[in-house]
This record gives sequence, C-alpha cells and structure tokens, in this order.
Amino acid sequence: MLEKTAIRGVLEKVKAEGRQALTAPEGKLLCDAYGIAVPQEGVAGSADEAASLASGMGFPVVMKIVSPDILHKTEAGGVIVGVKSAEEAKAAYDKIVANAKAYKADAEIAGVQVQQMLAGGQEVIIGAVTDGSFGKLVAFGLGGVLVEVLKDITFRLAPVTRDDALSMLDGIQAAEMLKGVRGGDPVNRDALADMIVRVSNLVNDYPEIVELDLNPVFATKDGAIAADVRIVVDYDQPAPRPRPSQEEIVTAMNRIMRPKAVAVIGASAEDGKIGNSVMKNLINGGYKGEIYPVHPKADEILGYKAYRSVKDVPGEIDTAIFAIPAKFVAGALTECGEKKIPGAVLIPSGFAEAGAPELQEEIVKIGQKYNIRLMGPNIYGFYYTPSNLCATFCTAYDVKGSAALSSQSGGIGMAIIGFSRSAKMGVSAIVGLGNKSDIDEDDLLAFFEQDDNTRIIAQHCEDLKDGRAFAEAAKRVSKKKPIVVLKAGRTSAGAKAASSHTGALAGNDKIYDDVFKQSGVIRARSLRQLLEFARGVPILPTPKGENVLIITGAGGSGVLLSDSCVDNDLKLMSMPDDLDAAFRKFIPPFGAAGNPVDITGGEPPQTYKNTVRLGLEDDRIHSLILGYWHTIVTPPMVFAKLMVEVKEEMAAKGIEKPMVASLAGDVEVEEAAEYLYQNGIPAYAYSTELPVEVLGAKYKWARGAGLL
Repeated sequence: MLEKTAIRGVLEKVKAEGRQALTAPEGKLLCDAYGIAVPQEGVAGSADEAASLASGMGFPVVMKIVSPDILHKTEAGGVIVGVKSAEEAKAAYDKIVANAKAYKADAEIAGVQVQQMLAGGQEVIIGAVTDGSFGKLVAFGLGGVLVEVLKDITFRLAPVTRDDALSMLDGIQAAEMLKGVRGGDPVNRDALADMIVRVSNLVNDYPEIVELDLNPVFATKDGAIAADVRIVVDYDQPAPRPRPSQEEIVTAMNRIMRPKAVAVIGASAEDGKIGNSVMKNLINGGYKGEIYPVHPKADEILGYKAYRSVKDVPGEIDTAIFAIPAKFVAGALTECGEKKIPGAVLIPSGFAEAGAPELQEEIVKIGQKYNIRLMGPNIYGFYYTPSNLCATFCTAYDVKGSAALSSQSGGIGMAIIGFSRSAKMGVSAIVGLGNKSDIDEDDLLAFFEQDDNTRIIAQHCEDLKDGRAFAEAAKRVSKKKPIVVLKAGRTSAGAKAASSHTGALAGNDKIYDDVFKQSGVIRARSLRQLLEFARGVPILPTPKGENVLIITGAGGSGVLLSDSCVDNDLKLMSMPDDLDAAFRKFIPPFGAAGNPVDITGGEPPQTYKNTVRLGLEDDRIHSLILGYWHTIVTPPMVFAKLMVEVKEEMAAKGIEKPMVASLAGDVEVEEAAEYLYQNGIPAYAYSTELPVEVLGAKYKWARGAGLL
C-alpha cells in the first residue's frame, strides 16, 4: 500500500501547480493506496507508446486524454472506447491529442491514458462530496448516463460503517436492479460495500479532497471495479466551528433552561412593552426562582426591586433575558460576562436578519470571550413548563407534558403554542432559536436527552449551521427519545456549482433526507405533521413487531387506510387461516375477513369490541388501525367509550399495543376522536392519512432505535 506520505506528496504537487483536480493517473495512485479496484492502465507520451501499452494489457482498451486543464474529457473529444488493435491505438492517440488542442489550445497535455476496457455488469457511481453544513458525505447510485437522468442517488455522512454502506445499496429507487433482473446475475454486494467504505476513508483522511467520482463502477457477481476516477481538491477549507464539550453544553443548558434566578434586561412597568410582557409572564406563569428587573432609572417594577445593571444584583444569575433595542445589546451583554452569567436569551431583532451582521458578530465575540451561551437573537424566548418558566413575551403556557418543541421562526413558534393549547398537548418546553448566533438544535438535543421531563423532541429548522454536530447528537439521542424534524426549504437546490457528477447531484434536500435517516430522525413533511407527531408518538406504546392489522366498519376507509400503510412503510399482516376463522365468528357473512377486517356498517357496538379485543389478544398482531363509520347502530361516543374500555381491559392483563383510529361521520365524530385521544388512542375525524402517519412515525423511531 502506498505510504500516506506519498499521497501527501501527490496532493502537495497539485497544490503547488495551482490545480483544482487530480489527473486520472494521480487519481489511480490514491485508489491503489486505499485498495479501490481500478483497471490496468498506463500513460503514453506518443502513438507508438500507446500501441505498445495496449498490446501489453490486451485489447480492447479505452484511451483518454490526461490533462490537468480538461476535467470533462468526453466533452473535449478526449475519450475513445473499444480500441481493438495496435494500429487503432496509434490513430486514437493522434485523434485524442488533436481534439484536446482544438477544445483548449493552451491546455497542458501530459499524455494519453491507455486503460483495460471493462464490460458487463451493472454500472453504478460511488462518490463523495463536501457539504457546507454536513461536511464529507459519500454517495452511491446508478452510474453511467443514468445517474444524470434519474438522479437516483443516496448519501451518508463519512466515514461510513459497513452497515451504512450496505444500507446505501438498498437506499436507491433502483435497488432491485442490483439483485439481478430478467435472469441477470446479482451484483457482489460485499465488494460494492467495501468500495464505499474505502472511498469514505480516503475522503475522510484528506480534508482537501472535496469531490470524488468513481463513475462508472462496473459491478458484477464477482466484484466491483472503477473504470474512471475524478478527484477535485480545495485547499481553502473553512476552520471547523468551535464546539464546547458535551459536558459543557449540558451544564450551561441546564442553567439556562432551569434557572434559579433570571434577570430581565429592559424590564418595564409600561403595558405594551416587550420588557413588561416578559416580567408579567415570569410572575403570572408561576416561576418560583428569583426575578431581577434591570432598568437604567426605575427603582421597582411590578413589585420587584429594579437594578441599574446586572452587576448591581447581589446574587448569582443563571439567565439574562434581553428586551432592549439591538444597538444596546453588546454593552449589556459585556456586563453579563463580567457578572459571570452563563446564558443570554436575546429577544431583540435588528441583527443579521435585518442586514446588520456586524452587530451579530460583535455579540458572538462577546459571548465567546465571557463564555456566555446565546439563545437567538430575534426570538420569542422560551418556555420550560416543569419550572413554570415563561421566559417570553408571548402568552403564558401552562399545560405540562413531555413534548419539547423548538422553531427557528417566530411565526412557527406561535403556531406551535396555538396548536398545543388547542389540542391540550402537554409540553415540557417550547424554544425559539431565531438567528442561531450560538445555541442551535444540537445544543437543545443535548439538554433534552438528559431532561427526564421530555419524551419526544420536535424541531422546525430552516438550516442547520453545523449539520454534522446535529447528526452526531441525533444519532445518540434518537436511540432514547424520538426526534422529529421539519426542515423548511425542501425544494431549494444546492447553491454551489459542482465539478463532479456527485457534486451536481447533491441537491441539498436529498442530503438532509438521507442524513436524517442515518441519524434516526423522523422527518415531518409539513407543520401539521410535526405537531401531530409531537402529540401522538409519545402516547403510543412501542410496537413489538411489524404486523399491522386494520379493523374497519367501512370498506372505503379500509382501502384508503391500506394505501396509507404503504405510503408510511407499514407492513399489513397477511392473515393466517386460524385467525381469519376467529374473526369470521364475529362478522356477518357479507363482511370481509383478511386484512383489512371489514365488519360492515350495520353491526352493533359489540362487534367492534369483539374484533378489537381479538386483535389485541393475538400475539401475531403488533398494532391496530381502526376505521370507524358513523351509524345509528353504533354512534360515535358509544364506539369511543367501548374502544377505551377494551384497551383498558387488555392493559390490566399486561397487553398494550399501539392503536390509532380514523373516524368518518357527522360532527359528533369530533368529540369521539378527542375522547379517544385523551385516553391514549390517537384518533382523527375526517382523515385516513393522519392516524397512519402518526403510527408510521412511531415505527420509524422504533426501527431506528433498534427496538423492533
């Protein structure tokens, strides 16, 4: 294996020559060093040398221009395939050199690469790209021309494990092609996975390699070999973002989120002022810690002694809440640093979002100098209900529960508060992140991971400033608690023009999608989904297996619920004969057993109860989806109360399975759905999609956490 010093030598030579890409022979040296299989090849400096090289390795051969100035060789007429004799090799040499000169007259030509021609097998692409947020990613997809047409490619954070690499083979839409179709041989999965891991190690070891393409890679039943390698370098990599240790993050976040004492900088006795709303929320929300109003002139505010500066406060302060104009923040923040306050909640706007990045840079520097963690600026503040803490100018919130929600946007934050209140969803926290000058989603993950009051974490974000730190935190936390993320800006493409196929295909959203999956994150596709998952997922028990059964009183609902199961990666159980016979005892002859079990609309309440009890009792069934149809025989509240009764009866025997319900009918179904929800069965009036999406989210988490 080539010594790493030799690779470093190649990369330093490229740097010294001011190049942004390696030549194909240089790329081959790196591939050889990392055990990445490439064909026999050599570089010819003349037509006779080309003929000699080709004869030595055996025909047919491929011939390609070698020039640091020509990256896209085919475009320049610099590639000729299927060269079958020494005479053809000489002619091809002359033609390639002539084409290259015509394409770029001043191009430096190092020679012509003569390469053993590969044939047969499935063409795939293995590559790597560097993302501004996530850093190094490896990619896999169908290769050749197909990759550009179909854009069927999947990404993982580098370095990848062997399991990650194998999951990539199944992560493309055309995964079946690799298994052999119409009598074709399946590809050697181990060889492909091995190549992905080796590429991942190479780009991880050398930060300056920003893009890499092996395209096409010919994958056969015997192995995998890369026909072409393209490596792009960039020696001006940004310095990594400074990150505190896990222990430091948790210590600081505990003091910010669970403070014993808070200061309100810009506290006011005047109605309509943000500093007044913050004070009232702290007092009326029932916060039991110390509250210190800070105001340049007032002696007391709302019955609390006021101070000219935080430095005048006699005791320790954990969190300072800022309600002053942006231009005064830096001065007050410096005083917080001198007072050794660990956290600042920066409500004011007027920073980077308003075209004043210099104001934001100034406060970030002050934060780093004094080790103050900054939440915001440009936020509504935050709630932490176990401490009755409403550190915000929004309305107080007091429904305690286990969902922790955050948003980058104030408007989305208000929607979270409104939905939570309307749905009576208990929350542990609601946090605004705004401009994310410092504290961001992964800091919150570190806090909520060790917060016993939180069972699910739901986050809205427009970007991730440090996607890699987020992914690493999410991978760890999602093993313990579900994480749901709504990533806004799904449809925007990656902004940076790329030199490689892999780079051009790295649409920003596809990377987010794949990294979220790799990290065990449940992705919400809409704000409503984010909120419904936050509310419903913690209520459902964790399923013990993949078998899902639908029991419905309406055939139409059964069909839609079945479609929804497919959309949400849920496995409809195939009904064993003995279970089919057991269900048939309860349903009329014109009903349908199988899955869905259709009990029909005219059945009395007892039929619902009998079939659902049977579904809960049988160990082969792991979760139930109920489709209710409003009838005179079984009115909505009768159905709802019966379902809760049978659920509790089974729970008393130690049987608990996830159950969700879809209710079709007149307005009375709304009350029935709410009753079911309050009693542990997520239920929705007028929707066959939402209940299945909530169940699907629970399954996604359980699979990712290794619980199934």
